[in-house]
Amino acid sequence: MADTSRDYAGHSRASDSASDATHIAEQSRPIYRSITGSNEPTFDGADVVNLPIRTLSNDADLQEYTQETIDGQILHEVRSNITGNIERYELVTWKINDPENPKNWSKAYKWWCTMCVALTCFVVAFNSAVITADIEGVAEEFNVSEEVALLTITLFVVGFGVGPMAFAPLSEIVGRRIIYATTLFLAVIFTIPGAVAKNIETLLVTRALAGIWFSAPMTLVGGTLADMWRNEERGVPMAAFSAAPFIGPAIGPLVGGFLADAKGWRWLYWIQLILSGAAWALISFTVPETYTPTLLARRAKKLRKETGDDKFVTQEDISKAPLSQRLMTFLLRPFQLLFRELIVFFISVYMSVLYGLLYMFFVA
Repeated sequence: MADTSRDYAGHSRASDSASDATHIAEQSRPIYRSITGSNEPTFDGADVVNLPIRTLSNDADLQEYTQETIDGQILHEVRSNITGNIERYELVTWKINDPENPKNWSKAYKWWCTMCVALTCFVVAFNSAVITADIEGVAEEFNVSEEVALLTITLFVVGFGVGPMAFAPLSEIVGRRIIYATTLFLAVIFTIPGAVAKNIETLLVTRALAGIWFSAPMTLVGGTLADMWRNEERGVPMAAFSAAPFIGPAIGPLVGGFLADAKGWRWLYWIQLILSGAAWALISFTVPETYTPTLLARRAKKLRKETGDDKFVTQEDISKAPLSQRLMTFLLRPFQLLFRELIVFFISVYMSVLYGLLYMFFVA
């Protein structure tokens, strides 16, 4: 018998008695290829990491996001705990070799998207360090100490730590592209007051807000690359992305030194505006949405509209976790990982020391 689907992974979670629906039956499916604990080649190892497990209830079946089918649908039957009736749904999946699946895009296009998001990370890192070239100019113009002027760096980098708490989970709810476009646009807007500031308070406040908005690309790029590249292909793209945050701070003070000598400290903010505006245009108009749950949700909505049949759904339509549970997960899990996983804690401390030393050398 010819295979009617291709499974990359099977992944489901334990049932939860408090859930709104109880799963009754599913259409029989072929044996899946596990992407963990198997000696067979893995086609899509990232999906286990990149699934929407934080937004769905505990009894959601995540196979929809890890399987390609001939017709792009999986039969799914549930008994409603409210009506007691069995309801039949068609879970929308990717079709085999689906051209809309980001992992099936051409390598040239995937590399274009990769370089766009890597360039954005470079610009963000560049922006964090370029102003170190003329801290003295800020202190003299606003008649403040150099310690106060240094807050323009401190507050920007603090924003890097605050923003991801919101932007990472939001990208799993509304998708990556809208977060990129919105946060980068706001970052560009809040860079302008820094270039025309009339007092130190304006400069510090807008610098802190710009840091928060600029943190989104640094947070989302890893997920974007996992959306596009299969596990065995991802090494070089991840290397390109990983280099960007370190190249930016290395080049920033060099460019800033020449620019500050020639044009003054305000041009350190105008150059940020120019580069950030270019990055925003590239990522907003040339990089499409890559997050599979968001793309499949849009496809299901389109099918419902075209057919007038509400049976076309995704797991997010029928198994979404309550808002309180999602908020609890989003807010607590980062701290749980930080303080309960020693490897995460020590790597975080190590990276903190590196970043601290890096910026100390800039201003020493």
